[in-house]
Amino acid sequence: MNEFNEFVREIFSAAGDIVIRSMMGGYLIYFNGKLIGDICDNELFLKRTPTSDKLLADSELRYPYEGSKRLMHVFDRFEDMDLIKKLLEGMYVELPTPKLRKRNNQIRSCRGEE
Repeated sequence: MNEFNEFVREIFSAAGDIVIRSMMGGYLIYFNGKLIGDICDNELFLKRTPTSDKLLADSELRYPYEGSKRLMHVFDRFEDMDLIKKLLEGMYVELPTPKLRKRNNQIRSCRGEE
């Protein structure tokens, strides 16, 4: 894990549990068990939800990586803790709960818990 990922984890952890997982050359970022975005080339991309569209209306929208099908907000306002807390709390409510998956005749959540 690189310095930028650790910085994101440290800042966003003030709002809740942050997990960053390596995935195909980039990283996925989870807030309290829900996927909220990607980290690609030391940039944070957050999923579009009604809350992120409202609170990040002035942010740049880009594809996080070549071949991506979804535009995402480029987030760079790390000094604004009020914004971060409102943003993550709102996104958490709006994003779907991870589906349970069956694996080896056991049911596990997407986070690997039984």
